Amino acid sequence: MAHNHNHSHSTSVRKSNIGLAFFLNLSFTFVELIGGFLTNSVAILSDAVHDLGDSFSLALAWYFEKLSKRGRTVRFSYGYKRFSLIGAIINSVVLIVGSIYIISEAVPRLLSPQETNAKGMLMLAVLGVVVNGVAVLRTRKTSSINERMVSLHLLEDALGWVAVLIGSVVMYFTGWTVIDPILSIAIACFVLFNVYKNIHKVLPVLLQGTPADIDPVQIERVLKALDSISEVHDMHIWSLDEIHNILTAHIVVVGHNSMEHLAMLKLEVRSVLAQEGITHATLEFEFSGEVCGCMCN
Repeated sequence: MAHNHNHSHSTSVRKSNIGLAFFLNLSFTFVELIGGFLTNSVAILSDAVHDLGDSFSLALAWYFEKLSKRGRTVRFSYGYKRFSLIGAIINSVVLIVGSIYIISEAVPRLLSPQETNAKGMLMLAVLGVVVNGVAVLRTRKTSSINERMVSLHLLEDALGWVAVLIGSVVMYFTGWTVIDPILSIAIACFVLFNVYKNIHKVLPVLLQGTPADIDPVQIERVLKALDSISEVHDMHIWSLDEIHNILTAHIVVVGHNSMEHLAMLKLEVRSVLAQEGITHATLEFEFSGEVCGCMCN
């Protein structure tokens, strides 16, 4: 009973992460708009527009993450888990567009720095670091790709405000306004690099590639080490959402195998597969000398 309670609590916490991120992001967007006009800071106004786009993508991510928790249906026999990847793709696109926009705004300022209200920027930056920092702490320990993309959104915003904080302090005491665009470009490049790493993980899942942490050779080896199994072929391994791994395989059994023995063998195989990270397996038993009807190469 204790185990079930902890699991349920953990799941509810994960489900609330994206919702919290959305409301924090949307609320602070309006604060940025007002603060940008009051401080005459184009950088803050640009970040407000960027955060407004973030809020839209976070709302979609929240929806898709909740949708992914649904069970299987006639139309989606594996359930809705893969829908969370759609949110990850949308967030990736928004991050790429937003980062390119930040770079396009920052580069001209390298040549022609603009005066801003450094003291007002400093106050907004402190508030921005606190708000986004809390959201990052709530979402950093996440499991799904979609949630990691949301966490990356918030990390981008938090680092952006750290840059504004540092830049506003330096500008207040030295007047070196060129520091702000330099930091903005550095952060944008950092975000683009992390988006690339996440997309590099999303695409193999969408294309049903073998999960990076699963070794098909090792799985075939441990299955063939079981009694009554002489061969494993036509094995396919893929992942629904980088967490739930699926396997299908044809298994050749030898010796006298009654229905009861095959049922016990199936349980043993699934137990071994679970230890190798396989959460769902579809198995087809064949006997030695039987012609396999599979047409796959």
